[in-house]
Amino acid sequence: MGRAGDTARWAVVTGIFRTLGAAARLTGDPVGTALSGHEFLVDPYPFYDDVRRRGRIAPGRLVWPTADYKLCREILRDNRFIKAEDGTEEAPLIFRLAAQRADPDVAHPLLPPSMLSVNPPEHTRYRALVSKAFTPRAIEQLRPRVQELADELLTTAARAGSVDLVADFAGPLPVAVISEILGIPVDERAQFRALGASLSRMIDLDLPRRDYLAAMSALRELNAFFDRHIARVRAHPGEDILSKLVHVEIDGDRLTDHELKASAILLLVAGFETTINLIGNGALMLLAHPDQLQLLRDDESRWPNAIEEMLRFEPPVQYTGRCAMEDTEVDGVVIPKGRMVAVLIGGANNDPTMFTEPRRFDVARDNAREQLAFSAGIHYCLGASLARLEGHVALQTLFTRHPDLELVATPVRRRTRLLRGYDSIPVTLSRAPSLTG
Repeated sequence: MGRAGDTARWAVVTGIFRTLGAAARLTGDPVGTALSGHEFLVDPYPFYDDVRRRGRIAPGRLVWPTADYKLCREILRDNRFIKAEDGTEEAPLIFRLAAQRADPDVAHPLLPPSMLSVNPPEHTRYRALVSKAFTPRAIEQLRPRVQELADELLTTAARAGSVDLVADFAGPLPVAVISEILGIPVDERAQFRALGASLSRMIDLDLPRRDYLAAMSALRELNAFFDRHIARVRAHPGEDILSKLVHVEIDGDRLTDHELKASAILLLVAGFETTINLIGNGALMLLAHPDQLQLLRDDESRWPNAIEEMLRFEPPVQYTGRCAMEDTEVDGVVIPKGRMVAVLIGGANNDPTMFTEPRRFDVARDNAREQLAFSAGIHYCLGASLARLEGHVALQTLFTRHPDLELVATPVRRRTRLLRGYDSIPVTLSRAPSLTG
């Protein structure tokens, strides 16, 4: 159906979503209120505090949100709560409709058969196949290459002096890494970043028509590319992860071409979108807290824990959702069958019952690694180790080579509620003494 079908799908899903949201706002529903204004985009943490004041979970018209760390962690780990993106009949109407927002003939990273959006047994099968290409050893072997890419990007950026930290460093680095992992040619990577950025906007349900149509156009371009690319790697496999996914087999089972496309597009988008946010957010945290940056300069062994604290303090993904398959009691809270729960990761990571003085940025925080930025349970982020590696290498290299890094203009925030990060961070770079002359 092409553009006409996309427009029709957008009108139905967005229209219903906005109608339900408006009705919820009239009743003071916390989620309806958060979705209606600009305040959540600027600073979501007062919203999480409001949800917390309403109780460990806040019954609402759209969903039941929780910012309680223990509840969030247990719900994410409890297989009685499922992903609703697959249109399962237990999910509320709006989420079943949302599962129809894309062309069913086009592989989509956020909809089935993407492993991000399916439940067991399908999820178990996909995860088993894909995880064979993401072992800790395989990821750690990427460290020298990530370091090399970071150095190359900063050397180029230093020639300009004033740069955009997102466009010139935080963006190109994870794009280059995931592109190499998937075997994507160098001359196609800039286009891939643009397509992936456009596609990531589809995460928000309340999307302007122009952005939705642009995202669907990007999705079709990515599908067409991977049709060609998968055919190439079937005929001429390399050492990249996609080549391994094409040929990996468990008990005679392989991914179909449609499943491969969905997995590859998910890995592409997830492989750089959240990492861009981690690097950008982390850089701004350190610039705003020079005492914490000094702790890292005094003791480089603190860097891994600092990355955990960045993920806790400002999680790149702010929330996710689960649907109760049956009446379920979790830590004394009863959630009815079919009820959708908004698991507020940003709220859980700032729960004062778990993290002392949660809005204090502390790179030495002793339980920072307990953060839920990568979710938990069966949907724990497959690329968590890669994101940690890239964030560590990128930020340590940035502040080592450019100790006098400074902001030169106000950073521009992204327009998505789910992904928290920046579109632009204008800075000036200075060369470290060892690089001058």
